[in-house]
Amino acid sequence: MNYAAYMNRGILRNRGTIMIYTEEMRASQARVEATRNIRLSEELPRFTAEEKGELLRQYHPDYHEEGFAVLSVGPNKGDKVPKELAALLQGKSRMDTADVDLDHIQFETDVLVIGGGGAGAAAAIEAARHGAKVLMATKLRIGDANTGMAEGGIQAADKESDSPEAHYLDAIGGGHYKNKPELLAELVLHGPEAIQWLSSLGVLFDKNSDGSMVTTHGGGTSRKRMHACGDYTGAEIMRVLRDEVRNAGVDVVEYSPAVELLLDGEGKAAGAVLYDFDTREYHVARAKSVIIATGGAGRLHYQGFPTSNHYGSTADGLVMAYRAGVPLIYADAIQYHPTGAAYPPQIYGALVTEKVRSLGAMLVNKNGEAFLHPLETRDVVAAAIIRECQERDKGVYALHGPAVWLDTPMVDLINGEGTMEKRLPAMIHMYEKFGINIRKQPILVYPTLHYQNGGICIGAKSETKIPGLYAAGEDVGGIHGTNRLMGNSLLDIIVFGRIAGTEAAGYSQTAHPGKGTLDHVRRFDEERAEARVDDDILSPKLLPNYTHNRGTRG
Repeated sequence: MNYAAYMNRGILRNRGTIMIYTEEMRASQARVEATRNIRLSEELPRFTAEEKGELLRQYHPDYHEEGFAVLSVGPNKGDKVPKELAALLQGKSRMDTADVDLDHIQFETDVLVIGGGGAGAAAAIEAARHGAKVLMATKLRIGDANTGMAEGGIQAADKESDSPEAHYLDAIGGGHYKNKPELLAELVLHGPEAIQWLSSLGVLFDKNSDGSMVTTHGGGTSRKRMHACGDYTGAEIMRVLRDEVRNAGVDVVEYSPAVELLLDGEGKAAGAVLYDFDTREYHVARAKSVIIATGGAGRLHYQGFPTSNHYGSTADGLVMAYRAGVPLIYADAIQYHPTGAAYPPQIYGALVTEKVRSLGAMLVNKNGEAFLHPLETRDVVAAAIIRECQERDKGVYALHGPAVWLDTPMVDLINGEGTMEKRLPAMIHMYEKFGINIRKQPILVYPTLHYQNGGICIGAKSETKIPGLYAAGEDVGGIHGTNRLMGNSLLDIIVFGRIAGTEAAGYSQTAHPGKGTLDHVRRFDEERAEARVDDDILSPKLLPNYTHNRGTRG
């Protein structure tokens, strides 16, 4: 449907903003409103394990074989990964190793942190506190990361009615029992400590009148353990961490993404090569230890899906680690957040936090029918929405295809007027800009690329197989298995970011790496040639290309 057709189907005006609704949208919205009181008393059953398995196999994108390719080079040779990621993992280095003078060292430090999001910031803070000289290299600005875009909250079992054991059982079940036990144990055991640490730094968590933390349920949880700051939790955490990085005396180099790791003659981490976006020059950063914390891969747009991720999420850390010989785990497991904004077009793919459903909003098809329990796990909800739209033809045409309603007015009806103002202010504001009052109107949603479940293999101390190389955050795999529960990502960036920073600082005290080399890059090129990988795709990607090669960097 083109723009002119939309214009002929119905227009809403609000505060000078033109909102365009089709006849189908308006008629369907009326049915949602007409069935709301019925649904308020409706108790939907949860899917059985068998129903969940069948639903995922048929409708979840992770099970669409045409969206994947088998790797022919590298430590994961023979494994399948998304086609878009495979092209980068097996791509050509974007720099000619002969053109970089590795003897000309622009930066020298104890600990090099690659990435300026929550995991990188937590790592840098802890490394500095343990006496290390720390350099943080960021692709964009410090804080330009998925952390700042996280909305719903952070899980931690810190209430008397809860326990790390219960948290563990919820997370391992949500991860389809594929979580690495030692990593998950670290996550849940250090959860309460992570909340205390953030609170001590100044993070303003929601609190009850007696000063205790407000906690809510998330999908797949048996306890209320979600701690939040309204619906801008990640932004609040990143605000505090950004300031604390500066306070800790960490040197920060912005707009300078890493493009290759440096290894010495014994295969130990020795730093990285950075690319200066402003000067378009390569700079050598020598370090005694290195922490990869570059974030996710949403901007690769697997299978053509939109994404909730920030602009720089192009899997750089996975590419650099893989080229250096570090294996990946579960790189074929991607989290599609079930509720990405499907309309209006200006926020297509933007995250609509799971917190909306945890507060009572139901997912509803075009006929006003609820079709699943609101607190199923994210992968199951995403698959159910896709089924409702594709097989059952019960979606509403939105922008690029059918979508379903998220009946947001139910939040205030269930919890009392003013709940949305208090608990979801950022969401209200996001839609108000386009003349949509989510307190009175439902919104259209569809799954969006959200989280890279798989990634770099690490041990319980955030270490990789390369001595002196650590990893933390979204570019790590194994913590969440093949599906992540809400709130566990903000937790893992703090827990494993802090672990990585502490361990890297300790390692650097006695480390004496030799001269950094790019021999591993040349060996990888030889392997590509032997496997007849002749694609000219340069990696890491650095930035997405939305202009069809017309003037986009990266």
